[in-house]
Amino acid sequence: MSKEAGIKIATENRKARHDYHIHETYEAGIALTGTEVKSLRAGKANLKDSYARIDNAELMLHNLHISPYEQGNRFNHEPLRTRKLLMHRYEINKLIGKTKEKGYTLVPLKMYFTRGKVKVELGLASGKHTYDKRQDLAERDAKRDMERALRDRQKE
Repeated sequence: MSKEAGIKIATENRKARHDYHIHETYEAGIALTGTEVKSLRAGKANLKDSYARIDNAELMLHNLHISPYEQGNRFNHEPLRTRKLLMHRYEINKLIGKTKEKGYTLVPLKMYFTRGKVKVELGLASGKHTYDKRQDLAERDAKRDMERALRDRQKE
């Protein structure tokens, strides 16, 4: 968990940037129970297969797994329940228009704490094809090799 300018990252969805082209990002609050917040502070969340969807003009987050809090008792939460995301009405209306476009989906990229509140960074994304993923990996490998060669050259 890194700390940068008052932001403490609780969990990150690294696979999302590999599987999707991220076009825009949005910040949303999330409605959680007390034991969910305590589990998040302990870093016990997984965004891997989660997605956001607009149901009845409300933004909902599906398949987010937050492990039950160890010290929680009968008031513990259900790990995979659907959670409400909090955004202004005009922002949700804008997202409704954009997600109706062909191939766009809302993917959570990371969850973090800022000023004591839990926030979710959503990405407006479209799926990548297999050849796009291979191309990204090849570019990353080439960049790493160039940086390594420059480092080795400077040592001489």
